[in-house]
Amino acid sequence: MDSGNKEECRALLEHIDDKMINNPELFIRRPVYEQKDLDCIYDYSKPEKSLKQTLKSTYKEFRLNDFLKKTIPIIHWLPNYDWKKNILGDAVAGFTVAVMHIPQGMAYAMLGNVPPIVGIYMAFFPVFIYMIFGTSRHNSMGTFAVICMMTGKVVLTYSNHEDSQSNSTSSIEFHSSINQYSPIEVATSVTLGVALIQLTMYVLRLGVISSLLSETLVSGFTTGAAVHVFTSQLKDLLGLKLIKRRGILKVIYTYFDVFNNIDKINVTATIISSITILTIIFNNEVLKPRVAKLCAFPIPIEMMAVVMGTWISVQLNLSEIYDVTSVGHIPVGLPIPSMPPISLLSSTILDCFIITMVSYSISMSMALIFAQKLNYEVDSNQELMAQGLGNLVGSFFSCMPFTASLSRSLVQTSVGGKTQLASLISCFLLLFVLLWIGPFLEPLPKCVLASIIVVALKGMFVQVKDLMKFCRLSFSDALLWLITFFTVVILDIEYGLLIGGILCFAKLIILSVIPHGCKLALVPDTELYLDIERYRKTMEIPGIQIFHYCGGLNFATKLHFRKSVFEATGIKPQEELNRRAKMYFTEGATDEIKNQLRVLILDFSALTHIDSTGFATLRGLINDYMKIDVAVYLAGCSGPVFETIRKCNTVENVSDIFVMLPTVSDAVRYAKHENLILPISIPSSQL
Repeated sequence: MDSGNKEECRALLEHIDDKMINNPELFIRRPVYEQKDLDCIYDYSKPEKSLKQTLKSTYKEFRLNDFLKKTIPIIHWLPNYDWKKNILGDAVAGFTVAVMHIPQGMAYAMLGNVPPIVGIYMAFFPVFIYMIFGTSRHNSMGTFAVICMMTGKVVLTYSNHEDSQSNSTSSIEFHSSINQYSPIEVATSVTLGVALIQLTMYVLRLGVISSLLSETLVSGFTTGAAVHVFTSQLKDLLGLKLIKRRGILKVIYTYFDVFNNIDKINVTATIISSITILTIIFNNEVLKPRVAKLCAFPIPIEMMAVVMGTWISVQLNLSEIYDVTSVGHIPVGLPIPSMPPISLLSSTILDCFIITMVSYSISMSMALIFAQKLNYEVDSNQELMAQGLGNLVGSFFSCMPFTASLSRSLVQTSVGGKTQLASLISCFLLLFVLLWIGPFLEPLPKCVLASIIVVALKGMFVQVKDLMKFCRLSFSDALLWLITFFTVVILDIEYGLLIGGILCFAKLIILSVIPHGCKLALVPDTELYLDIERYRKTMEIPGIQIFHYCGGLNFATKLHFRKSVFEATGIKPQEELNRRAKMYFTEGATDEIKNQLRVLILDFSALTHIDSTGFATLRGLINDYMKIDVAVYLAGCSGPVFETIRKCNTVENVSDIFVMLPTVSDAVRYAKHENLILPISIPSSQL
């Protein structure tokens, strides 16, 4: 211990001495209770409800009005909306988010290998439904790069994809032949599959499943997916015409194709991409922080880039003279509702499940962050219903699966958005775009949209910093992040999520089957019992060993439990029996045996669960120690653990070998009385 720590400890001891002088010690006098005596005196009973009582109480508590308000939240918040306080902030937020939706929606639709107008459809139909049923006030729902790219992979696999962003006026129409589907058909089929999975999860009340994807897994996965997104935009940034790679190692093959075609770069498209990227970065890093001090309304730089790109394309005729690929035909009006192809569901159901897990986890993570920050509640099961219904409706209107966007959500909050009404205002503005503005954006160069995507990836690439945080907190978390990231990048997205998920679950299983255990010892002049390895000035009581067990005792942990007890006591009963048999007639052996362990106290105050296998293990352990004249007491059992032990005793007709006491202190005092073990007292002056 260095001199600084010694001075700190000395000052702390002086402070404690002052407290003891000014505050006399508190003495508590009470009898030592056994658990059965305590239960009898204070009338212990297990709380039980029959099925009839449960149904009756549920029926009494059921109120149609409350049920409707919970199921359709807009019924609750819209009549109570504070128009004077919130309308200005929601109006500004709705307009701002609508302006962001247009370029982001068109750009992210390209990731999904569907026409750009689909991104604006996604900002209208499912968002309108979510506004009615959702519980997050600040999530900006719609397109998100990772989800669109995951959908685009399925579209590329199952569609007769030539170039879904071509200038063909029929690109948005449904057409299919034998075993062939259009990109829109595949995308809407995936959306329908995601909707059905989400609604099924809602019926089964599986909202808690979002917590199964850890922060480490999501961070590594989305960072790796950002590499895929960036790679997919290289051809548009550089004006190259490359074949679309699929499957394992597609990122590596794509870079190989780029370098092989480096002499075919379209200089005009590259210049436009560079100017757009630099302009947006300059705005975000330099202008935006300064403008934020003057007004809450941010500069709509992405929308300005779209408008300027379109105007320059028209003035310079970029498409024909410089061979710069443009967005192409954008239909006017709303799409005609059509049924997605049900026959595709059997082929895409696994992809749908993966997309469901990722999209729901991302949305819930963002919703919980905003809810915690702004002090309101988010219902995880209701979010499943809202997203499921949004995807269900969207699947009939040419939409891909939607989720929350971190960038838009942060902007919506920062400009004053208070409630879901901001989404409603955004939807009405986008409806105006769909009905009248769309055709004006047809000359927009694709390289502008690709530039918007690349700059928007900054937030995902910055997550690399999370790796350093995980390294400091836990080596296993850092390793999980690295494996997930490199698997996503080198293999493919679904492989990364699968392997990362398996490792995440494996970590949970390992932690559950290797619970924590430690020896406890007495803090002198107190009734505190602390970990002897962490508190070096604690004192062991001669003849008594106290073992603290934290976790579950079941079929998976029984061997670890026995091993931990043997290591803590330093005695294996069978070996001790053999040793004593050999030493029985040896001179001095009797005294040695008398000085050995007499009582083992198992502190089960942190035991969470015990099953029949765990009970059998515990019973066998007690019997083994009884054979070498060591009494075993159980201390601090919770109600469910106590009830399970009692039930197993009754069912298996076991004689009452369990001595149970409510606290470790009771167990020690009981052991001293029953086994004639002399108490020890160590004055604090010896510390």
